[in-house]
Amino acid sequence: MSSPSSSALETEIFQYIDLHQSDFIKDLKEWVAVESDSVQPALRKEVIRMMALAAGKLAALGATVNSVNLGSHQLPDGQHLPLPPVILGELGKDPQNPTVCFYGHVDVQPARKEDGWKTDPYTLTEIDGNLYGRGATDNKGPVLAWINAVETFRALKLAIPVNFKFIIEGMEEAGSLGLEKLLEEEKQCFFSNVDYIVISDNLWLSKKKPALTYGTRGNACFFVEVEGGDKDLHSGTFGGIIHEPLTDLVALLDSLVDPTGHIQIPGIYDSVAALTEEERKLYESIEYDLEEHKNNSGVKKFLYSTKEEILLHLWRYPSLSIHGIEGAFHEPGIKTVIPAKVIGKFSIRQVPYMDLSVVKQQVEEHLKNVFSKRNSPNKLKVSMPLGAKPWVADVNDPLYKAARRAIKTVFGEDPDFIRDGSTIPIARLFQTITQKRVIMFPIGAADAGEHSQNEKISRHNYIEGTKVFAAFFLEISKLRGQLRETSSPETNN
Repeated sequence: MSSPSSSALETEIFQYIDLHQSDFIKDLKEWVAVESDSVQPALRKEVIRMMALAAGKLAALGATVNSVNLGSHQLPDGQHLPLPPVILGELGKDPQNPTVCFYGHVDVQPARKEDGWKTDPYTLTEIDGNLYGRGATDNKGPVLAWINAVETFRALKLAIPVNFKFIIEGMEEAGSLGLEKLLEEEKQCFFSNVDYIVISDNLWLSKKKPALTYGTRGNACFFVEVEGGDKDLHSGTFGGIIHEPLTDLVALLDSLVDPTGHIQIPGIYDSVAALTEEERKLYESIEYDLEEHKNNSGVKKFLYSTKEEILLHLWRYPSLSIHGIEGAFHEPGIKTVIPAKVIGKFSIRQVPYMDLSVVKQQVEEHLKNVFSKRNSPNKLKVSMPLGAKPWVADVNDPLYKAARRAIKTVFGEDPDFIRDGSTIPIARLFQTITQKRVIMFPIGAADAGEHSQNEKISRHNYIEGTKVFAAFFLEISKLRGQLRETSSPETNN
């Protein structure tokens, strides 16, 4: 429901959206029906068909649409597959208006009915006000909600309050192949007059309370390899007389983090920004059901007991997780073998101001120091095969203030300002390459089930999300030159 403070113009827009709910849901049903799974090679044609549908939808708005060919990529078996095109769309070129670029993707994760879906994942099905279907919330629903909002202005013959640009891809679930290169190529052209970029590809923290996301953690993944001889050995013949690689590895992994979750690598916390009073207050009003989160996890106890402590350690402090050991016997039963080489795998979710190269050096020095004290003749090798940087935005930036006002207008309450404990590389990628302001503006609720069985978006979130985007356009139009007058966004490590 829109709040009583809505202007007459907003009221007209919201009424149109309410009256055309069935049309918007019909469009979503059409999009969900396309099995645009970018992970499975056999479905690549469906992804390309989905891109054509999205391009057609933008063209129907009157947008100029350029489907950029990205060529092909090679699969592990040597097969070459065409990459789906990336859509670059543009609507409006008024130099007096701010220019908003919306990013979204229309590919999806794999889904089969037999995986545990209660409905056909590619048939949008409404049950108790929820719209079930693969891609409903990730990310076809939000992409359509944005388009629906633009379409509403066109249908009512209202002046478009901002210039729009669209960048829509079809390989996000498979790593956004080719996107980074395209962004680099277009930063002086397509993005030259963009004021900021909107990403709506994540979720609220709550089932009911809206949220704006202003930060994500990065991720540094490590392999620690310990190698002894050139073959596995029998524990009856050699057990007790050699330095076993797996024993060394277990000691190394045990040295990384203590039982309270504190990372024991010297210097790892040195670059973590101190918690300010202003930031601390953001956590107080956040709607977060600690018990529900605990129940969903299936664990009996968290490391911390309060909402604030949990969220701080999920979002703005680094964490270390141990993921597995390669080379050790893991099948059912017993195999009394001493493995010759084992590889431990762990990751550090790093936060703003932590430098990946420094983190890598700290990890290497710590593990080498621990290993040296064991006086083991085995060989140690430490590597970091993957490193993704964190991202953080300023909640006091004009675009976040505009989004907050739009949410208050539509939902009648201020949003939670949240971070995401996981890594969402796309926000950092856009900000780093284009040097434009980025906002993460989700419309899906916490229980939407992205990537999971029975993924959904509620009718309420889909329709009210369309309204909030429309209200956001109006709020941004009021800013005029403010975005250009403020300095470029910082890009934090």
